[in-house]
Amino acid sequence: MIFAKSAKDLDKMRAVGELIAEVREALRAMVEPGISTLDLNNAADKMIRDAGAIPTFIGYHGFPYAICASVNHEIVHGFSKPDPLKEGDIISLDMAATYQGFVGDTATTVPVGKISDELELLIRVTDECLALGIEASRVNNRIGDIGWAVQQHAEKFGYGIVRDYTGHGIGRKMHEAPQIPNYGRPGTKEKIRAGYCFAIEPMLNIGTEETRTLSDKWTVVTADGKPSAHAEHTLAVTPDGPEILTLTKEQKSRQKAASAT
Repeated sequence: MIFAKSAKDLDKMRAVGELIAEVREALRAMVEPGISTLDLNNAADKMIRDAGAIPTFIGYHGFPYAICASVNHEIVHGFSKPDPLKEGDIISLDMAATYQGFVGDTATTVPVGKISDELELLIRVTDECLALGIEASRVNNRIGDIGWAVQQHAEKFGYGIVRDYTGHGIGRKMHEAPQIPNYGRPGTKEKIRAGYCFAIEPMLNIGTEETRTLSDKWTVVTADGKPSAHAEHTLAVTPDGPEILTLTKEQKSRQKAASAT
C-alpha cells in the first residue's frame, strides 16, 4: 500500500531532504583526483551526525557505510575504499539520512577532474532522465508514466537502462511502496495521488543493461565493464506538481527565482 504524507509529514520530509542535499553538494565539491571514497564517506558520516541525523545506509541489511560510492563501471552500492580517485573517473555518490523519523535519499554522478565527452554526455542524459521522471510525477498520472519518461529519453542515446534496481516510495522508511522502474508503459501501474513521496533514480549504462554483483555481495557493476551513471532526488507529489525535496537552500532560492521570471 502507498501511504500519502500529511502536511506535517511533508514538513519533516522537507527538512531531511534539505539536510541530505547539503551533504551531497559538500561531497560534490570535495571530489578531485587523489581523494578516496573512504574520505568522502567519513565526511558524509560526520556531516549527517553533526546535523542531528542518522546515516540511513549504515546497518541497512548489514551495509557498512554512510554512502554508496560507485566508481566508473560500478552502478550502485559501491563500498568506500582508501584508493585515490583518478583524473577521468566518474563517481556516483548515493546517500540518505534519517531525521525526525523521516528519510531523504539522493544521488549524483560527479566527474573526477576532466572527463571524456562520452562520460560528460552520460552524466548529462542521466540528469535529464531524472528531471523527466520527476516531471511525470503528477497527480492522476501513473507509475508507468514515470518509467516511460525516463526510458524514452535514455533510449534516444542508446544507453542500457538498469532494470534490476528501481526507484521507490519513501517516507518513514527508505524503501516504501511503490517500486518505480526506469522503464514502463504510459498509463499503467498505480495512480499517483497528492501526498505521495518518491525517490526517482535513473541508472544508465553506456553498454548493456545487464548487471552482476561483486564478491562483497553489495557492489553492483555493469556486466560488460562499461561506465554507468546514477542520479536521484526525493520528491513530494503536490496538487501543483512535483516538489523536489532534496535541494539545498541555495538551490531552492535559485529555483524560486527562475520560476518567477
